[in-house]
Amino acid sequence: MHDRLLIGVSARIYYPGADGMPLAGVWTKTLHYLEQSVAHWLLAGGAMAVMVPAVDAESVVKRSDLDLHDYAAALDGLVLQGGNDVAPESYGETPLHEDWRGDRVRDRYEMELIRAFVAARKPVFGICRGLQLLNVAFGGTLLQDIPTQRPEALDHRVAGQYEHHHHAVEFVPGTRLASLFPGVKRATTNSIHHQGIKDLAPGFVVEARCPEDGMIEAVRRGGAGYVAGVQWHPEFHDPDHPVTLDDTPILHDFLDAARAARR
Repeated sequence: MHDRLLIGVSARIYYPGADGMPLAGVWTKTLHYLEQSVAHWLLAGGAMAVMVPAVDAESVVKRSDLDLHDYAAALDGLVLQGGNDVAPESYGETPLHEDWRGDRVRDRYEMELIRAFVAARKPVFGICRGLQLLNVAFGGTLLQDIPTQRPEALDHRVAGQYEHHHHAVEFVPGTRLASLFPGVKRATTNSIHHQGIKDLAPGFVVEARCPEDGMIEAVRRGGAGYVAGVQWHPEFHDPDHPVTLDDTPILHDFLDAARAARR
């Protein structure tokens, strides 16, 4: 067994013609990719990042003889990347707008990944969309668009600012997340999402909220095992930024859970 942790990262999926990219060369192909910042975040913790390609049973991607449970057996943990919307059909709704259709293929693939790693008793950590998908995978629902469905809410995404848009989060006392930041009740994080948790999945607990509007910012599944997520992007943290939360304790906590799962 390798001494260094091998952490699986769910693939982001690019479809030909998406985002106005020219249909030429590699852009005519369906691409699975890993955002560099996520890989570097894991590498900074001493782990190796391994992207897991989409091979779910119902997707448009042809399935090989390799099963996602094989990845769960071989790897020490799973990180769910951020990315495009979760499809409303994945939580029993229809899209309220054409732009909010999401990616049903990626949803099915990542939910199968979640089931495989949970069955293997390996830790799972969700980033932004990843938090939302964890909530959906275990029976929760989402707000398809916060400004539309919660117009009184804070702006959680500002066009053109991406990870440079920030707001406060408050840790819920007594939670595992709060214990990672002793003495800290409120922190500042980036915010790049227009969807959010509506109905919390059964068995999950809220670990952080936005104090201005109560939107859920971090969750964890109760009971044995490690299934957790945050709505912000810890991999985008700038160590030179004087205000934003240093997410290193979150990374170390996840990797410690991965080491414990080896035993």
